[in-house]
Amino acid sequence: MKKWNWKLKFFWRRITRLHASLLLMLLFSVGGYGQDGVAGINEANQKVRSYFDAGTELMYAVGAILGLIGAVKVYQKWNAGDPDTGKVAAAWFGSCVFLVVVATVIKSFFGV
Repeated sequence: MKKWNWKLKFFWRRITRLHASLLLMLLFSVGGYGQDGVAGINEANQKVRSYFDAGTELMYAVGAILGLIGAVKVYQKWNAGDPDTGKVAAAWFGSCVFLVVVATVIKSFFGV
């Protein structure tokens, strides 16, 4: 039993040393690739801001498609005589208004 215990301790020491050496190698290799953080942040800021116009246009398009789908669903419920037509119409209309408002707020908040 002692022989097995010694092998287990040796194994854990070896694994611990291996992890420590791998961690040190990783830290030193990452340090060699360090770059100017401010330039990277500014570049990322410019790239994200360039996507806002396309993103807001996409949100407007999704809102229009949801509006059309909602109009068809409400029309079908109205013709079927369902009593909850008003609730469904309010839900679809609310989702379209929400998409338009979110797109407008994002556009105005980020000054694009």
